[in-house]
Amino acid sequence: MNQPLVVQTERGLYCAAGDFYIDPWRPVARALVTHPHSDHAHAGCEHYLVNAEAERIYRLRLGLDASLQLLPYGEALAINGVQVSFHPAGHILGSAQIRIEHRGEIWVVSGDYKLREDPTCRRFEPVRCHSFITEATFGLPIYHWPEPANVFVEMNEWWRANQTAGRASLLLAYAVGKVQRILNSIDPTLGPIYTHGAVEKMLTEYRASGVALPPTTPVYEAPPKHDWRKALILAPPSAQGTSWTRRFGAHSTAFASGWMSIRGTRRRQALDRGFVLSDHADWDELLTAIKATDAAQVWVTHGYVAVLARHLREELGLDARELRTTYQGEGGSAETDAVVEAAALPAVPQEES
Repeated sequence: MNQPLVVQTERGLYCAAGDFYIDPWRPVARALVTHPHSDHAHAGCEHYLVNAEAERIYRLRLGLDASLQLLPYGEALAINGVQVSFHPAGHILGSAQIRIEHRGEIWVVSGDYKLREDPTCRRFEPVRCHSFITEATFGLPIYHWPEPANVFVEMNEWWRANQTAGRASLLLAYAVGKVQRILNSIDPTLGPIYTHGAVEKMLTEYRASGVALPPTTPVYEAPPKHDWRKALILAPPSAQGTSWTRRFGAHSTAFASGWMSIRGTRRRQALDRGFVLSDHADWDELLTAIKATDAAQVWVTHGYVAVLARHLREELGLDARELRTTYQGEGGSAETDAVVEAAALPAVPQEES
């Protein structure tokens, strides 16, 4: 039996024919990276191949002196006789599925992905292959996302209600991908929008990468004794309950996350409001994406691996296997303190990188 084109090693997924790793979690000589969240992009590798659209985010994440080779979507590159190309994953800016072809065999490593439209990044494009490696962060039938447009209406209504009640609106969201998606879709005419420093840093890189976003002001630029009652304040989850939030006085705290669909999560997190908004595929989207590849073999990783793999085997007749990794979900966003970010999540597979 021939060895698979991609295998799992102690450093991550490895393609022996091309002598490269995909999203390695330890330093290697050559790394191909699906997207710049910290559970996929790790510093210390000798050379990186990344999607060109996220160059600025990668440099912030990996260091200005990191050896980056940029590859646009859809452009093929030969590495030791193996053809590789990046294709939109729809997760965040520059997120990519990596297509690997060698001697007629085609594999696709999807990284993280969603199928819903998001103006801040390219929409997911299915890629036909023989073997597909999929995430399963929300790989349970209970996960079905509401229409994003309706969620943004709810956010606007929550913000207005807080203004009427004389309290600030503190919205917790991941600084890479989620905040930008929210900013792109809420109503900026409702009031001033302020940001945590970690959020503003990423907004700067997104804007410089060509993503249009409404104006924001870092919280640290506000004058002493500022009146926050009309404001929307965007911050990473790690800011919740810290002294940084005390300056806002009376405020309502909300969290935008796919985990907000779980009953009891908002209560455990001591939140006033939860908005169900994820940058990952829900159950139906996972199945839709997998079917669109026409892959006979599917490896399942990151999240509810066993449930999704069993469904693919028993209901769809696919050769589905469980692939356990160091990182099991949406926890590592490319924020200033990824470890603290992950700790702020519910006690379920980590969310929303």
